[in-house]
Amino acid sequence: MGRQFSHLLQALPSDALLRINGEATIDAPVEEDHRRLHPGGLFVARKGLVADGHDFIPQAIAAGAAALVLEREVDTRGVPSALLRDAAEATGYLAAAWYDHPARKMRLVGVSGTNGKTTTATLLHRILQRASEDRAGLISTVAADLGSSRADTGLHVTTPGAPQVQALLAQMVANGLTHAVLEMTSHGLAQGRLNGVILTAAVLTNVTHEHMDFHGSFTSYRAAKMRMFGLLPPGQGVALLNADDDQTARLLQGVEGRALTFGIEAEADLRAESVKHTPGGTRFTAVGPAPGRSLDIATRLAGDFNVSNCLAAAAAAMQITGVDDSHIVEGIADVASIPGRMERVVAGQDFTALVDFAHTPDALEKALQAGRDLLAPCGRLIVVFGCAGLRDLEKRRLMPAIAARLADISIFTAEDPRSESLDAILATMAQACRSAGGEEGQSFLREPDRARALLRACQLARPGDVVMACGKGHEQSMCFGETEYPWDDRHALRAALGGSALTTLPTASP
Repeated sequence: MGRQFSHLLQALPSDALLRINGEATIDAPVEEDHRRLHPGGLFVARKGLVADGHDFIPQAIAAGAAALVLEREVDTRGVPSALLRDAAEATGYLAAAWYDHPARKMRLVGVSGTNGKTTTATLLHRILQRASEDRAGLISTVAADLGSSRADTGLHVTTPGAPQVQALLAQMVANGLTHAVLEMTSHGLAQGRLNGVILTAAVLTNVTHEHMDFHGSFTSYRAAKMRMFGLLPPGQGVALLNADDDQTARLLQGVEGRALTFGIEAEADLRAESVKHTPGGTRFTAVGPAPGRSLDIATRLAGDFNVSNCLAAAAAAMQITGVDDSHIVEGIADVASIPGRMERVVAGQDFTALVDFAHTPDALEKALQAGRDLLAPCGRLIVVFGCAGLRDLEKRRLMPAIAARLADISIFTAEDPRSESLDAILATMAQACRSAGGEEGQSFLREPDRARALLRACQLARPGDVVMACGKGHEQSMCFGETEYPWDDRHALRAALGGSALTTLPTASP
């Protein structure tokens, strides 16, 4: 399967290559981590957020690198090399060329947005499985479905690195898949991890406050999301945007080519009518985009935000050749729940217990609104959540204020404090809640240990209440310092419902 170094470089944009020094046969995959490199592989040295790949060139050469891609001049010890303007941007194109451009052999749909990405991607995946006789793949923050195998991705991972994306797509092609859905994060898009991917359709669920610690400004964050539409071939494919999102009017100005909208409240090409929420889920009619076209949709997912996610999935599916309305209706109905998204935990209790990934202001607001819809008469909403360390500081003010308005009782606790002081994070959250009218000891509490916080919430709950654990969802670990400790909100909440608190975190009592 060897490929010439010069042949791989031809996959780069015309202005990317500054010089090439030597030729080589590349017999192993492209890698940007020298620890993954196999003999005969191509090593891409790029500067990351923490480390600089150029510092590991000696190790890459020792591991058998056949050629090197560089961003600055270094001693290559005679190994063939190419100097590029931006190695990070180039990695995806090089990896795609090594794997013989797998994205060109499937119909791919990208899904991005601040909230709703995983749910929309999962719904669309199920629809495409119906339409393709189970030959549709998925890469999301919850799982990767490659056709013949499935991998959980529940740790703190978002979009995989560019070489891993292309390797997963190549595996899908080898397994005979014809369609795939890719969840795309702002980090992955901004860092070029999706370069080399070609989309048939691109769905943007919404753009709200998130990841300011990484992007620096909302403008940069929004621009990162918009990069997904650049993965649509010029004059082909379609961009799908949420008409109910206040950023959409601005975003549409930057979309080149065909664009369609979906929505509940605003005028949209595909809109939801006659929405009815029931204890077993939600029913609505999706009307459009063609005149006279309508689909009666029933989903087991709760909340208006999931109506929007269903619309997004349906709108994207309508752009894929071979997808019938029956595939859309049946595919959406198939999805009983999304791991860590308004997921019920049942242990015989007389109140509702839910786990949700809501970790942004907008997501928390929508989750709490959906939680209130589930309350029995005179029931109370009790929410447990925290704010991550070394991340967006503004959320520590916004989220407690939302909880003060929508929850009857809030318990602030640990949520990946990393190297920051957990007590300081909780103090900031408490002050924000007080400023929004909360009263400590009455409407909100502080409990650093997340297991004890969940136990306390269950102890406070009465018949007809709703207890929600927000922020961790499907994730399988929690970070203190630089260590990832085993953690699953669903397991912890189930233990709390049984009257005990897990002791896996360093905040647990001796």
